[in-house]
Amino acid sequence: MDKITEEILREITDWDGVFSGAYSLRENGECISFQNSDHIRIVKKEDKPGIDIYISDKAQQETVYIPACVTKSDVHDLVYNDFHVQSGADVTIVAGCGVHTDAEEGSNHNGIHRFFLERGSHVVYKEKHIGIGEGGGKRVIDPVTYAELDDGAVLEMETLQLGGVNETTRDTTAILKKNASLIIHESIMTDNDETASTKFSVDMVGEDSNVDLISRSVAKGNSFQEYSSAINGKCRCKGHSECDAILVGNGRVNASPALNASSIDANLIHEAAIGKIAGEQIIKLMTLGLTEEEAEERIIAGFLGA
Repeated sequence: MDKITEEILREITDWDGVFSGAYSLRENGECISFQNSDHIRIVKKEDKPGIDIYISDKAQQETVYIPACVTKSDVHDLVYNDFHVQSGADVTIVAGCGVHTDAEEGSNHNGIHRFFLERGSHVVYKEKHIGIGEGGGKRVIDPVTYAELDDGAVLEMETLQLGGVNETTRDTTAILKKNASLIIHESIMTDNDETASTKFSVDMVGEDSNVDLISRSVAKGNSFQEYSSAINGKCRCKGHSECDAILVGNGRVNASPALNASSIDANLIHEAAIGKIAGEQIIKLMTLGLTEEEAEERIIAGFLGA
């Protein structure tokens, strides 16, 4: 493991020199280390790059780590990871990716993750993305997520990206069966000429299923972000989408939410707000001794939950 990988791991996980329990560590397109636990088994795919993670029903409040690190320029990483979660399991999955460039050639990581949650299982999925390095090459991260939630299953996703990634497209699709719940909290900050695109599509096909999509974004400099979501209520269900954005400098944000109800019992709601930081907030913090820049940073951090 090189020093840049260690730096990335400290940023995107709670790594302190060792992972306890199950983990798979990916570096520059290769799995360089992995470990199983009593209740979580990791198997390398034979037909394409990636792994299958099998989580037993005996896994209760356990954690599995699957970080990916790109530590140099001209690396183009594509990986397929599938999570098979048995009925009643309760786990936290810590993923995340860091891309470092040290030359004019760019690097990218594309992680395609599929979740298959059996009846009554519970997964908390944490994903943090960062871009670092002095190289001029673009740092690109394009995650794709697909989730199938069986009856009563719960998937909570916490995704965070706070700068350094030049381009990202984040595509999430989910199917929810009876009493299943999907909760997504996304926080993104872009700066300079960075771009970010978020796409959500959720099909609610089971009675009393529930989805809650919350996106917080900050567009600084000349950066551009776009957000689109489609909640498709096909039965008695509840769906909520909330998109809030702050513009700083010449930042731009486009939001395109969609609610599609094909059942009279579908209850779907969307909220959206795009604006700048209120001047009175800045002034109030400056009276407490902060500079204008420090006040702005404090407000943004609180808004993003960082």
